[in-house]
Amino acid sequence: MIARRRAMAIRPTIASEVPATAMVMAAGLGKRMRPLTATRPKPLVELAGKPLVDHVLDRLRAAGVRRLVVNVHYLADAMEAHLASRASDFDVVISNERDLLLETGGGVAKASSLIDADPFLVVNSDNYWVDGPADALRLLASHWDGERMDALLLLVPHARAANHSGRGDFHMNAQGRLKRRRSGRIAPFVFTGIQIVSKRLLRDAPDGAFSTNVLWDRAIAEGRCFGAVHQGQWFDVGTPASIKATEAALANG
Repeated sequence: MIARRRAMAIRPTIASEVPATAMVMAAGLGKRMRPLTATRPKPLVELAGKPLVDHVLDRLRAAGVRRLVVNVHYLADAMEAHLASRASDFDVVISNERDLLLETGGGVAKASSLIDADPFLVVNSDNYWVDGPADALRLLASHWDGERMDALLLLVPHARAANHSGRGDFHMNAQGRLKRRRSGRIAPFVFTGIQIVSKRLLRDAPDGAFSTNVLWDRAIAEGRCFGAVHQGQWFDVGTPASIKATEAALANG
């Protein structure tokens, strides 16, 4: 049942397990996805006959996630109604951003009192991936080390980031520690929109709207931001054209 709740006691998660709680980022305006988002939030845009968020829910369900904290802003009523229909087997808690869109970092910081686990997953609701030899979420969890990490990002090699037109996001050393793309260079890894984070990442977070990049940059400077490499397919599905390209790629196997 969808509810708005106060903070709960934090349940520690064994490092090799997928966290049982995930924050699903669903509050964005979806401007790049227009006109498909004129009457629906971006997570409800369909890919291969199913809303983008439902693909994410399927992956979370299969990995054993049981509790979702979902932030909402644009066309929030439609998003909540969809979750009530399609995510009734989860314990769903809404983080309400109707009055002010808080961006990625601000959204997680606002929702932190509703998140009952440490560490926890953060997953973009407009994310599409295909598992490789290992389940992507379980692979990510297998790399988590709470003693060394504040954030663990699932990355895909730039060469396998389908539909992605950027220059990449991160460099990664042999130990998995991340650094930002160097100016004028192409970085070898792209962030997939999937991460495991500790609540330590949110300490002294700014008020209001801000990007998760603010928190990552601090973790990078402290040597506590790491990456793990996705072994399957990943698709950037941020525009109508990329939806069509992804569907064509999936149809062709």
